[in-house]
Amino acid sequence: MKSVSVLVPIYNAEIFLEQCLKSLHAQTLRDAEFICINDGSTDGSLKIIQSFLKKDKRFVLLDKKNSGYGDSMNRALEMARGKYVGIVEADDFAEPNMFEKMLELAEKCDAEIVRSNYFYHHDGIDEVHKSVREQKTGHAMSILENCAILLEEPAIWSGLYRKDYLTKNKIRFLPTPGASYQDTGFNFKALAMAKRIAYTKKAYLHYRTDNANSSVKSDKKVRFVQQEFAEIERFLIDNSAPEKVSKYEQVAKFGAYHWNLIRLPKKAALSFMKEMRAEFAAAKKSGLLEKSYFPKRYWTALTVILHFPPQLYYCFLSLREFLKR
Repeated sequence: MKSVSVLVPIYNAEIFLEQCLKSLHAQTLRDAEFICINDGSTDGSLKIIQSFLKKDKRFVLLDKKNSGYGDSMNRALEMARGKYVGIVEADDFAEPNMFEKMLELAEKCDAEIVRSNYFYHHDGIDEVHKSVREQKTGHAMSILENCAILLEEPAIWSGLYRKDYLTKNKIRFLPTPGASYQDTGFNFKALAMAKRIAYTKKAYLHYRTDNANSSVKSDKKVRFVQQEFAEIERFLIDNSAPEKVSKYEQVAKFGAYHWNLIRLPKKAALSFMKEMRAEFAAAKKSGLLEKSYFPKRYWTALTVILHFPPQLYYCFLSLREFLKR
């Protein structure tokens, strides 16, 4: 058994891959493995991976036909030998002591999950994204102690996950071919069942925001977010999750839906709003919409979407964008 298995999903990532793998090669944690999942790349990614296999025995190759992010990650999770699992995307890179320090915190707190701050990396410049506040550090907490954790960005690459915890709770990625947003479902399911989550204010992972080819930037894939939340809701029902967690899931869902909504052209936005209305009307009927859990602006937007024609809210969004110019 290794202490940490780091999963690196790779598909046509040769532009940034060298920097990513160099950052893993520099890791101070020697008792680790770096599983490079080559998902049928057609560029020079495989050649770059092979060069690191020769220089560092910690690197492991999973070479496969293209089947998408979710399936790639699930297969890597199955072969991972680490007590803990980390994730580094192929266009990101890590500080040399990231996994040594994250492991130390995990062991100290006997944590199922460890989360850290991270850097936004753009045009060679780093800016610390302070998602972790002081009051969260220094101890381990359960999700029921602070359900607002469920509303944080699904930055799965800023975390460390105990593998036996993931296995016991059957926490996996949704293996939808060609999909995006698969970190959303994995993140929520992992947090929803956690009894011991530990945080550090330290930032270790450099999250690249200047990759124009990032799948999350494609308007064509926004509906995959609906599949992710349908999977989350199935998971919560199957695991008899507390109602409080299910209520916070509706808040997270609205935030994700709204973020996608404002990026859509008019015809697609109006169609998407009708589907949003149907889903949240069903949630309201089930007693899962708790006003006090919603940010005020979200509750106002949800109220308009539930009770007025989609065209009205679309006009509001258009006016807001116009005033920003």
